[in-house]
Amino acid sequence: MSLHEILEMLSYIVTIVALPLAIFTFVLEQRKERQNEEEEIYQRLSDEYREFLKLVLDNADLHLLRREGSREELTGEQQERRQAIFGILISLFERAYLLVYEPKMDKQTRRMWQSWEDYMREWVRRTDFRDALPMLLEGEDEEFTHYISELVSEEEKAP
Repeated sequence: MSLHEILEMLSYIVTIVALPLAIFTFVLEQRKERQNEEEEIYQRLSDEYREFLKLVLDNADLHLLRREGSREELTGEQQERRQAIFGILISLFERAYLLVYEPKMDKQTRRMWQSWEDYMREWVRRTDFRDALPMLLEGEDEEFTHYISELVSEEEKAP
């Protein structure tokens, strides 16, 4: 076997084995990178929600952690703070929707999205939040507005 034939055979081996392996490795790395980016986005959003909950705690007089809301009438200043906090929350929910939600999600994305949907459902169960939604959703993304409106409908029908 001549050197030329050996080199030709090696080039065939590279073409048949190494090239597909390189493509497979590249695709696998791209998937890992995408998954890491999704997890990073999810982590940043989770951090923002944690910061939001700190804001809620700092405004404990508004009773935002009670499912039924405040039992007493809020002052004008308290109503204004509550509306601002609800505005921050809607902004956070919209950002989560735009960055995480997809109509067809893989298992990992679905798991990440499910926690956000749970947060949204928790808040739309509150009468004061639902009452504020029409004003809060003005100018927001149409698909997000539709999505959260569907959640409201589902929660109002739930026992």
